[in-house]
Amino acid sequence: MFGLPAKELQIFKKLNTPKKIQDFLDTLPKNFEEGGETYYSPLTVLEKRKAHCVEGAVFAALALRLHGQPPLIMDLTATDDDLDHVVALYKKFGCWGAISKTNHAVLRFREPVYKNIRELALSYFHEYFDDNGKKNLRSFSGPVNLKRFDKLGWMATTDGIDYIVEYLFKVRHYPILSRAQIRNLRRADQVEIKAGEIVEWPEKKKRCKI
Repeated sequence: MFGLPAKELQIFKKLNTPKKIQDFLDTLPKNFEEGGETYYSPLTVLEKRKAHCVEGAVFAALALRLHGQPPLIMDLTATDDDLDHVVALYKKFGCWGAISKTNHAVLRFREPVYKNIRELALSYFHEYFDDNGKKNLRSFSGPVNLKRFDKLGWMATTDGIDYIVEYLFKVRHYPILSRAQIRNLRRADQVEIKAGEIVEWPEKKKRCKI
């Protein structure tokens, strides 16, 4: 199916619900890209047994597709001094949810309770802050259907999937805040900042919370 090797296909077949996909991704260590920037394909994620947010989102999108859902991802963009985040989207009971590979304590799985994509994106807003408490989430993309990359073989390749990331830079994004709202933002307080320091997979040299 989709050119996937039999062994890897069996793994994907077991991941037949968003919850199971998320649980599987949570077992994988964070890809800290020690050797330089990576954009692993789903097969390489299985081989390396680690992933960062983009790699996890694309992996989840493939798993969803194998079980009848469209392979959708969404890009969440931040200020220039912070990192973007990418999640896989799914729909159930007429509402949207998200699967998220993150090292952060809060930018995680979302239950399918959001009526539209904007509601879902906004659910990440208040916890998307830096070490100084500055709230940095600024925009979100519409759902990106990874079927558009089928001709490039993203599902069954072990090569990088940089072209998906490049497309996310080009696709239309929708602003979350007006300039007036940005000027009026309150910084996260010390309790929130302390909670934001919780990570799932420690790194020797701290670089980011995504």
